[in-house]
Amino acid sequence: MENQRPLHIALVGDHDPRITAHRAISIALELAGKHSGHGIRFQWLATDLIADNALLNDFDGVWCVPGSPYRDEGGALGAIRFAREQRRPFLGTCGGFQHAVLEYARNVMGWDDAAHGETSPEAERVLVAPLSCALIETIDSLQLSAGSLIAGAYGRQTVFEGYHCRFGVNPDFEKALLGERLHAVARDSAGELRAVELRDHPFFVATLFQPERAALEGRVPPLVRAFVEACAKSRL
Repeated sequence: MENQRPLHIALVGDHDPRITAHRAISIALELAGKHSGHGIRFQWLATDLIADNALLNDFDGVWCVPGSPYRDEGGALGAIRFAREQRRPFLGTCGGFQHAVLEYARNVMGWDDAAHGETSPEAERVLVAPLSCALIETIDSLQLSAGSLIAGAYGRQTVFEGYHCRFGVNPDFEKALLGERLHAVARDSAGELRAVELRDHPFFVATLFQPERAALEGRVPPLVRAFVEACAKSRL
């Protein structure tokens, strides 16, 4: 292992050991660290404790984890905005994906009224809406975009991943949301949007699926490994 300080990774979310993905995340980071040769320290940051950027400055990367609705939506969105604007490596999975697109819509697109249907179902612009078919403990195939960070992480363009999710990007707003900066990099077998990346960022990847679950089977999740490597490359 390299003789340097461990990577410091923020896990943004309200930790609950009953959530399968939360149990998987620590194992996934341990496996990715061993595989890449980097020591890793991670810290859970409850969303209602993220009042400003000061709490985030010393982290090498930010992972917004599953488990929404979060106790404080604003805390989660603030952490995502910090990672986006400060160009810190960012990974968002499941709820992290939903809030990554919500943050982008509000603060980049200028859609101040963009809302999450889980917490504001009556809003005029429900950007994150109930899926036509809930993805609860479901595994499906994904087609990854050639040349994307996610395709590079997996080393192929067709993969299978698992979900525990009821909300995704509202198709009514997808075309306007996606463009040169935020772009689709994974779609499922029905052609539905399942992952996005920011083009003008060193590593900003958000997936509706939960790649960390592979760690529960003793496998190194490729996307988590790529996130760890990005954190090492851009460490403070």
